[in-house]
Amino acid sequence: MFLKLNNFSPEKKVYVVGEDGILDELKLAGFECFGGPEDGKKNIMLEANFYFDHDKNVGAVVVGLDQYFNYYKMQYASLCIRENPGCLFIATNRDPTGHMTSAQEWPGAGTMVAAVSCSVQKEPIVVGKPSSFLMDFLLKSFNLETSRMCMVGDRLDTDILFGQNTGCKTLLVLSGVTTLPDLQDASNTIHPDLYTNSVHDLVKLLQQ
Repeated sequence: MFLKLNNFSPEKKVYVVGEDGILDELKLAGFECFGGPEDGKKNIMLEANFYFDHDKNVGAVVVGLDQYFNYYKMQYASLCIRENPGCLFIATNRDPTGHMTSAQEWPGAGTMVAAVSCSVQKEPIVVGKPSSFLMDFLLKSFNLETSRMCMVGDRLDTDILFGQNTGCKTLLVLSGVTTLPDLQDASNTIHPDLYTNSVHDLVKLLQQ
């Protein structure tokens, strides 16, 4: 939607540092894209005078969570952003970590974004939370009022900050990333309007 609203040329391609979900959505929106898991299988042989070629028709690089992230992808994305005139550098989000399994935290999309950002010495356009892009689009499309909305999420620096940035009430659930100690830590500056253990608690309240 960001590409459509910004009149991204249908003649241009999108390079994806990410997984099949991003590729699928771009294709559904009618954009020509490549990269993704397929490029996770590719390697670079660094030799004297080696020249890494890239598609000069790439007009946007989208970076998201990518468990197949490698040096090849980082170089391809960097070349497109640096050398293709007007090439957009778009990040799905900048989450540093994520609960990919129930046992541990894992590197989030923000780590891949940071690697590319460091390489090109440029900040990305973030279209996911806490960016207000999504809310701006919803307000224009559906004539909604943020004063009647509540943003529910499990992360302070994305979900709750997104709600605060866009004028919503905020409800933090402690069933995901943010824990109660995190919320109550003296260094924390993001405070939701409400918090509860999980969304299931709302069901209990409605039944009372």
